[in-house]
Amino acid sequence: MVPTLIVLGILAILVVAVVSMYNRLVALRNRAEERWAQIDVQLTRRHDLIPNLVETVKGYAGHEREVLTSVTEARAAAVSAGSVGEQAQAEGMLTSALRSLFAVSEAYPQLQADQNFRELQTELARTEDLLAGARQSYNLAVREYDTALESFPTNIVGGMFNFEPREYFELADPAAASAPEVRF
Repeated sequence: MVPTLIVLGILAILVVAVVSMYNRLVALRNRAEERWAQIDVQLTRRHDLIPNLVETVKGYAGHEREVLTSVTEARAAAVSAGSVGEQAQAEGMLTSALRSLFAVSEAYPQLQADQNFRELQTELARTEDLLAGARQSYNLAVREYDTALESFPTNIVGGMFNFEPREYFELADPAAASAPEVRF
């Protein structure tokens, strides 16, 4: 009778440990997903600002078709990106295209003086700052989740329940991690 109770006690402890590790992995995964949702909000905000910015520039520098087209195409690619890696690559291209747009805008003093253009630049810079913070928060959550998933004995529980590591949101171009420069 005593050996049976000991075996049952050990099994109960193992079940509690597995349930605890499973719940921890679920909580960490959900935290990473919630942080991704914060990035998605900022990316949507960024993507919504860009058409207004392009239209404002078009009014002053309509003949700069190549730059305006590259911004529009980069925005379309960013909006349609699927995975975290694709999103990061598309956002890097969009940031590069925006840098070109702001460089072109410097040649147009009337555009630089336009209140709407300045407000859009300021709003975009603020959005870039919020996006950088959200990206950092997401990557920290992913690191915590992936570390738990790779650590023993949680890696056994993660493997049993098909938990997958998450991808960091890293921009391919380190310069793209900073906000486009805004000059008045």
